[in-house]
Amino acid sequence: MASSSGSGSGCSGSLSAATAALAAAAGTEEELRALMEQRRAKRMLSNRESARRSRMRKQRHLDELTAQAAHLRRENAHVATALGLTTQGLLAVDAENAVLRTQVAELAARLGSLNDILACMNTNAAAAVGAVAVSVSLTAAAASSSDPYLAFDGTTALDDLLRSCPENMYQLC
Repeated sequence: MASSSGSGSGCSGSLSAATAALAAAAGTEEELRALMEQRRAKRMLSNRESARRSRMRKQRHLDELTAQAAHLRRENAHVATALGLTTQGLLAVDAENAVLRTQVAELAARLGSLNDILACMNTNAAAAVGAVAVSVSLTAAAASSSDPYLAFDGTTALDDLLRSCPENMYQLC
């Protein structure tokens, strides 16, 4: 019986060792499962944090793009205003140039008219000098006569001749 009790206790000892090994393996398996669950939870938390940072980066980028678009709109409006003012200035300068060109043409025509008048006056003055010479000789003849209407001095002969010309002959405008 001793052997049976020995073998019984040997069996019982190996049984408890197997149970202990199973219990240890089960404990290790539970620990392993708990460790894996902990890692999975940590990974999920890390992924959530990474997704949150990514959303924040995207939002920051979107805010920067919105600010840049607003800045570009303001700059575009400023450039459009400057372009409008420049266009108005150009139109004003074009109008002023047209007026000045018209004035140049008018002044050129007036100058031509004045040159014609001067040429006419020079021609008439030459004729008047000839007339003065004739009148001086008449004056000398009239001085010898006793008629006061025929007598006039030579210095005013040209003045008298010019006064006798039609009035519109020497108008400038």
